[in-house]
Amino acid sequence: MADLRDEFDVVVIGSGAGGAPIAYELARAKRSVLVLEKGALLRTQDERGPGRLSDFKRDEMFNAGPERIITTPGMVNTGASFFTSHVEPDLNDEPHVFTNVDRPQDGSKITIEGYTAQVVGGGTQLYGAVSLRFAERDFKLKTANQGRQLKGDPGGDALKHVIDWPFDYDAIEPFYAKAEHLIGINGTVAGQIKKFSQDNYQTPLLPNPISEFARLGMQRLGLQTYRTPLAVITQKHEPSGRTAGDPKVGYVNRYGDPLGYKSNTWVSLLRPTIRDGHDLELRPNCVVTHLEASGRKISKVHYRDPSGNRRTVSGKLVIVACSAIESVRLLMLSAEEDPENFASLVRYRQDGCLLGRFFLTHAFGGAEVQIKGQRFDKSISLDSDYATDSCASEDFLDAHGLWAGGAIYNNTSDQCLPITMARTEGDTDLDFFWGGFIGAQDHTSEAALQWLNGAFGSRLSAAFMANQIPRFENRIELHPDVRDKWNRKCGHVIKNFHPHDEQVMNLFADVCRQIMVEGVPKYTELGSGSVYGNAVRIANHIMGGARFAPSRELGVLDPNCRVWDADNLYVTDGSFMPTSGGANPTLTIQANAFRVASHLLTI
Repeated sequence: MADLRDEFDVVVIGSGAGGAPIAYELARAKRSVLVLEKGALLRTQDERGPGRLSDFKRDEMFNAGPERIITTPGMVNTGASFFTSHVEPDLNDEPHVFTNVDRPQDGSKITIEGYTAQVVGGGTQLYGAVSLRFAERDFKLKTANQGRQLKGDPGGDALKHVIDWPFDYDAIEPFYAKAEHLIGINGTVAGQIKKFSQDNYQTPLLPNPISEFARLGMQRLGLQTYRTPLAVITQKHEPSGRTAGDPKVGYVNRYGDPLGYKSNTWVSLLRPTIRDGHDLELRPNCVVTHLEASGRKISKVHYRDPSGNRRTVSGKLVIVACSAIESVRLLMLSAEEDPENFASLVRYRQDGCLLGRFFLTHAFGGAEVQIKGQRFDKSISLDSDYATDSCASEDFLDAHGLWAGGAIYNNTSDQCLPITMARTEGDTDLDFFWGGFIGAQDHTSEAALQWLNGAFGSRLSAAFMANQIPRFENRIELHPDVRDKWNRKCGHVIKNFHPHDEQVMNLFADVCRQIMVEGVPKYTELGSGSVYGNAVRIANHIMGGARFAPSRELGVLDPNCRVWDADNLYVTDGSFMPTSGGANPTLTIQANAFRVASHLLTI
């Protein structure tokens, strides 16, 4: 790698939802672009050639990985076992530490929560591909709540740190449309409460028959439904040159798609740009260690190449999009490398420093039943079939005294494969695979077969995704003692929910339960609830920590996602969000990245 170029117009750190759209747009506008990605490039089957398999491992056991033991000393779960897939980090190599901000006496634990995927394409390779727009109200929650009284807000402080986004829905709407066109998404506009200037959805597949129960439940409750937008192509996709086939959920949701139907940012944006001959270079297996500043500009990006050698590269623009936790961590590590200059650019440890603050996840949960007397092949369709925005309406929020709404959708794909069903039985966090079998006498020997026979293909759930109250205390820090395999301080997630989040989650979980009650004729109720009380659960929806704002006093980034005091440093993953939105965040991250790219083309 001795002859590698070391100067580019743009250096993008991270190839997922926040980075790839900018690389796509700027490379096609004749800028030289370098994308540095910590993970590997795992090729699809057609990229590997005739008769060869994809680099992604589709086997359920391989995907969960072998059992490992946490060796980090001093944690409450030191010595516990964990499982990670082949595209997630070994927790002993790159740990995240979690501490409940309201219960530090409980101690800290190592967690895989908050990692998306270390692979070209990032989290868009593994996610379920649900690609909802945020509701129009989600962008102006401070304004929308002026003068309102909320239920479940004993301290009266739920809205204390809420700020509006620096723009409204109308400003980002064209970029939603652009993302839906270029990424490749199927779904329906009819039934959504959001405004659409264009319908760029591909036609969804026929719904799985089991999903009809969820649709009926929503209908009988008066909830307007639509087909859930999913980032999986069902037809030929001209922008990326992909041809549709026969995607099945068992090999799409929570797996890397070996056939390229799932519209991750590699197959939809980066690969076609490289194939079209634009000046876009991808360097996988390269971890950025820190940024170096000269005055108000980032002058060098320091990274380790695949052999571990230290290298530098420079760009007129530097885009950080490593995912919310890792981007904040990179800025903090850079500040500690250069406590005089770089630290001053991000105001690290200065009075009023907001870097790391207002870290957000989602308020989420749902309800699940086991249908009696019927079994369905849940693997023959995609992740979710039906969704509703009805719980984001003004009338719904006013009736229940909530500050913000959310989306509800059914999960067709949950537990559609037998080993996946078993290893996630009774799970309480992502580290807890196989937890439902520990000490469960009804999951042993013949009873285990009966359990599998009764549960497989008969379970149906509805899930909700709602805004979480932003708290100043919820934050990302560098852990002072725990380090990664490169001897860098690891990320420390410190968070909990606000009491009003419980109000939101209890209500949404009950709506999900009612959907099951109204829609399923004969069932056994398996439970309903939320992540309230289990703050470590993140579901890899990580946002905030470097929020943008209309003024330097309120945020780390300006409205175009530029660090206020740096001339050429932008942060475009989910860390820019001041509120988390009432839906899965990936499409909004992509749309905002296209918005930022349009700005960068003007300077």
